[in-house]
Amino acid sequence: YDLTICIVDKENDVARGATAANSAIVHAGFDAKAGSMKARMNVRGSQMMEQVCAELGVSYKRNGSLVVAFENERAEVEDIYRRGVANGVEGLRIVEKEELFAMEPNLNPDLSCALYAPTGAIVCPYGLTIAAIGNAMDNGAELQLNFEVVSIEKTAEGFGKAEGFRLTAADGRTVETRYLINSAGVYSDEIAKMLGDESFSVHPRRGEYMLLDKECGQTTTCTIFHTPTKMGKGVLVSPTVHGNLIVGPTATDMEDKTDTATTAEGFADIRAKAGDNVANVPYGKVITSFCGLRSVGSTGDFIIKAENNAVILGGIESPGLSSSPAIAEYVEELLRGMGLTLTAKENYNPNRAPMDAFRHMT
Repeated sequence: YDLTICIVDKENDVARGATAANSAIVHAGFDAKAGSMKARMNVRGSQMMEQVCAELGVSYKRNGSLVVAFENERAEVEDIYRRGVANGVEGLRIVEKEELFAMEPNLNPDLSCALYAPTGAIVCPYGLTIAAIGNAMDNGAELQLNFEVVSIEKTAEGFGKAEGFRLTAADGRTVETRYLINSAGVYSDEIAKMLGDESFSVHPRRGEYMLLDKECGQTTTCTIFHTPTKMGKGVLVSPTVHGNLIVGPTATDMEDKTDTATTAEGFADIRAKAGDNVANVPYGKVITSFCGLRSVGSTGDFIIKAENNAVILGGIESPGLSSSPAIAEYVEELLRGMGLTLTAKENYNPNRAPMDAFRHMT
């Protein structure tokens, strides 16, 4: 749109927070509670993601997902199936043992059935973010890095000679704006407090991962989940778009919003739980490990609201990546509703050349 847009990030590059350390899964949308904002945004975002990735030159693969279960967990699979149908997820079906092992021969042999979601996919989350921000900048947006917001003031006559906000960074830089979008992850509640909104809180939930060598990338074709718990979708085993195998995450509620250490206890937990899904994961082929922090909001759902020329995005935990295109679309609606005039830019280009790896070149 024909707007002046500035993106500020407290880190020294984009995609340094939860974006860089997650499961890289485009969830189909069967897990979220029917009628919730998570369900609505997940299903719509999943439908949009393939085109977004194609425009931005980002790797995307619709590999499907399986929620596997032992016989005593069959009722949970059936419940997730019903929830997925209610959420509008297409193509869901329950597969029995013979078909399940024809699809994925390396599963735990004691498994009995699974929910199959053919619309599940995998993507590169930091590649997607870098391409999205790069495309925004190609179309005129400005990016300011190392901009840790320490205060936000309401201005009677800010940018464009209208009521707005003045953001001040730790190093003294300022940005003035008429409209503000708070998308600060685990710090979104702190930014909201600067705007006078103390209605929610966010705490980090640690998730540790193990990444295996590309020779292990064919261990599974689909993303393999187990039946979820109140702490999340559990430990998954999945190929990545780069051909590796990823296993994780753990789920540990924390207070420290900076603690991304990996632990021996976390890895032991991953190995124990991943074994319920896939037999004989070759952990000797682990090439790196990492930990991400999910933004867990106090409401149990995505917090997306608009008031006084500000849009607040809080508690955008899983399935935040999957939901992101739909959240962007919804934020656009909210901004229109607050009076922002959105005039289409004549020379807008939604496409970005892919950042091809050297090994893919001629």
